[in-house]
Amino acid sequence: MEPAAAPEADTLVAREAGGRRPGRSASSNWSGSLIVASLTGAFGSSFLYGYNLSVVNAPAVYIKKFYNETWERRYGFSVDESTLTLLWSVTVSIFAIGGLVGAIIVTPIVKFFGRKCTLLLNNVFAVTAAILMSLSQLAGSFEMLILGRIIMGVDAGISLSALPMYLSEISPKEIRGSLGQVTAIFICVGVFTGQVLGLPEIFGTESRWPFLFGVIIVPALIQVVILPFLPESPRYLLLEKHNTSKAEKAFQTFLGKDDVNQEVEEVLAESRVQRNTKLVSVLQLLRTRAVRWQVITVVVTMGCYQLCGLNAIWYYTNNIFSEAGINRETIPYVTLSTGAVETLAAVSSGLVIERLGRRPLLIGGFGLMIVFFAVLTVSLTLQVRLLSRILFLFCGIPFVLTGEFFQQSQRPAAFMVAGTVNWLSNFAVGLLFPFIQSGLQNYCFLVFAAICFAGATYLFFVLPETKNKTLSEISHAFAKRNKVSLEMQEMNHYPEERKSSAEQESNFTSSVDNGETKQAIV
Repeated sequence: MEPAAAPEADTLVAREAGGRRPGRSASSNWSGSLIVASLTGAFGSSFLYGYNLSVVNAPAVYIKKFYNETWERRYGFSVDESTLTLLWSVTVSIFAIGGLVGAIIVTPIVKFFGRKCTLLLNNVFAVTAAILMSLSQLAGSFEMLILGRIIMGVDAGISLSALPMYLSEISPKEIRGSLGQVTAIFICVGVFTGQVLGLPEIFGTESRWPFLFGVIIVPALIQVVILPFLPESPRYLLLEKHNTSKAEKAFQTFLGKDDVNQEVEEVLAESRVQRNTKLVSVLQLLRTRAVRWQVITVVVTMGCYQLCGLNAIWYYTNNIFSEAGINRETIPYVTLSTGAVETLAAVSSGLVIERLGRRPLLIGGFGLMIVFFAVLTVSLTLQVRLLSRILFLFCGIPFVLTGEFFQQSQRPAAFMVAGTVNWLSNFAVGLLFPFIQSGLQNYCFLVFAAICFAGATYLFFVLPETKNKTLSEISHAFAKRNKVSLEMQEMNHYPEERKSSAEQESNFTSSVDNGETKQAIV
């Protein structure tokens, strides 16, 4: 899950600061420190999430053999096929339960330790998980592998929330959307890397498969070495630590300029607007009629993205292509095509998201998945080997709309709902797919095709385009469906502002002098 940047923040700042400031060119926004921070953060965080989605695929046969041998050594008889399938599906899917735990505990952690320190401390989970999983065969304990997958899931749950938060707060708003795509791109790069390292020539053998899990230490250590030399989020330093001087230095480092008064003023302006806003609980969010269909849309989008079968492809690619009639020796190389194309799709989506918008990419992505599953079903049924060899996966990157649907006070609760749906759906796919495949055999992917069709249909009729739209404009698009007046919808988004129209249109400016804020009406 990738939390989107706060779209209404710019609107609120514009209200106080007197409109948008002239933007710099896109190239001038990319400072060296910003690039290093984004690459280092993504390599030690979202890269590991993608890597752990695919790393269990290549050594599946050898790990199952290890499970069987361990069971036989302990109990004197071989494990039956159904129990082995259950053990393996639990090993694969338990990663998502750890992710759910991480997503739940990340909020107090980032608030107490900060964004950068959270990413650094999170590497303790990654290193611990890597040690447990890589030594499981040597210790003769498959429980160590399962426990390692849980701990690695906690790492993923924390990083997929903390990293987008950190990147969105250190980047200029002109490139915030593009920088946010770094997370999605590195997830796909991680998936592809797991497939490459799983080749028989590298670690995809019976004797070397534990090294696939030991490799996890490398990105974690690289992040631990580089990230301490970069500043903490300037927004965190300014709003939560109230350290103006450090915040200014952080802005200067990431923006690559000396004069950052305007950036500091914008953050303080947003803070003044929101300081009297009480955070909404999950229950309160679910009870708020003005955002009812926004919540439903987030749940449907997150649920369909995980239940569309994409992670089933990553988890069980080799088994799927084996059923398609591809020679076992050829499968690892065919598998690489899925990761390579998905990486290209992530990069392409990052380049066109602001041109095409969220709506066509989401609906088009689900539509392409329907075509893919239909072709794959025909391939499995008719055993068309040539078709299976050239078949590849392309799915639009899921652009999380949560940040664009909800105001600041509602966003933590909204992300909690979205994260819960995301990780539980991920767990369900990982756990149930082997049994769905066993029951429906060649027609198992029609289940995912139906989910994709349902998701695309819902989004076609319900989802408005959010590209270049303010929070107010997006909420107005949902007002009729939520059965509330536009006035009530506006009050829901700015409940702390009980001002006249003239006052609401007044512009505010602020200046920082020795850490104190001075305000004046323009």
